[in-house]
Amino acid sequence: MVKMRSAIFRVVGFSAAVSLSVGLAACASGPAGSGQAGGVEQAAEQQEQKLPAPSVSVENDATKVSPIDPVTVDAPAGIRAVQLTNESGKVVKGEFNADMTKWSTAEPLGYGRTYTLSGRDREDNSFDRTFTTVTPNAQTSVYLGPGDGAEVGVGQAVTIRFSYAPGDREAAEDAIKVTTSNDTEGGFYWQSDYELIWRPKDYWVPGTKVSVKADVYGHDLGGGVYGADTSEISFSIGDETITRVNNATKTLTVLRNGETIGSFPISLGRSGRWATPNGIYVVGDKQESMVMDSTTYGLALDAGGYKTPVKYATQLSYSGIYVHAAPWAMGALGSYNQSHGCINASTEDAQWYQSVVKRGDPVEVTNTDGETLPGWDGLGYWNVAPEELSRLGGE
Repeated sequence: MVKMRSAIFRVVGFSAAVSLSVGLAACASGPAGSGQAGGVEQAAEQQEQKLPAPSVSVENDATKVSPIDPVTVDAPAGIRAVQLTNESGKVVKGEFNADMTKWSTAEPLGYGRTYTLSGRDREDNSFDRTFTTVTPNAQTSVYLGPGDGAEVGVGQAVTIRFSYAPGDREAAEDAIKVTTSNDTEGGFYWQSDYELIWRPKDYWVPGTKVSVKADVYGHDLGGGVYGADTSEISFSIGDETITRVNNATKTLTVLRNGETIGSFPISLGRSGRWATPNGIYVVGDKQESMVMDSTTYGLALDAGGYKTPVKYATQLSYSGIYVHAAPWAMGALGSYNQSHGCINASTEDAQWYQSVVKRGDPVEVTNTDGETLPGWDGLGYWNVAPEELSRLGGE
């Protein structure tokens, strides 16, 4: 019996030990199990926090890339290093955002160049690229007028001359922006394939400030003709000075801001082929002395042409019409017409006239036997009806 009890005790004792062991194991297994779960969750969280790889705005080996579209890098992990160079090793200027997760070129690229972008983000992901920019079939420069900083008359147009004719006139007009201080309404008119003007619908208001930008660089102006560079000018409108030439009375009258400041007798182009055209002209260049040469507009010397030195010549058209001194025509002034189209005056009157007018002042010629000065004749653009101007509007 003793042995029996002893055996039972041992069994019970073993069971207790097992139970204790299991209990201890159970107590120890709680924290161990929690550690494994935390590790899995942490790894999953790290996987979720892994940031996207850098993206670049141009594909590797891209061709015909626009030189004016910024090359950008977007690296959510942050940019460690970046550089863009052309095939000659010139480094392109760039700029970062505040947290250095974005980078962009800060200057235009060149035409027909090969560029290499190299860099890495802060997770050591590279974003290397090589690409080439578009190569134009031709490049055109744009020359704007009047001169930058000039004060001009109320009839002055914005003149735009292309060194190479653009094939797409709408694209060319898109690239020209005219901004005025009073939202002057105006529009474009093509005088030739190379020459474009922007003219107000009506004469400018004195005091108007005008800014013009020809933002043609990087733009296809048709047929693969791209702008060579960007041009800008600013100018202002001075007093309203208008000249009125009346063939019926053979007089030239100058008005400033509505008040007559002077008048003198003149002689115009003789009837027929040489009749001075009617219409609105604009004052252009002013020469104290020059040689009037008929051969420049197709009249040979042996066909009645001339080469005559004159004083105080004020240009009114590209076709050779000037106000100038004509001392040989004193008997005709105020009486009859005898010129080849120019407006003849005495030396004293021609000198005074040149002193009181400025580039862009309108000259209104009426009552002659001639036709109307055409709008394509350089300074004849006021003879173009407003409805013939394209993109008529103001800004």
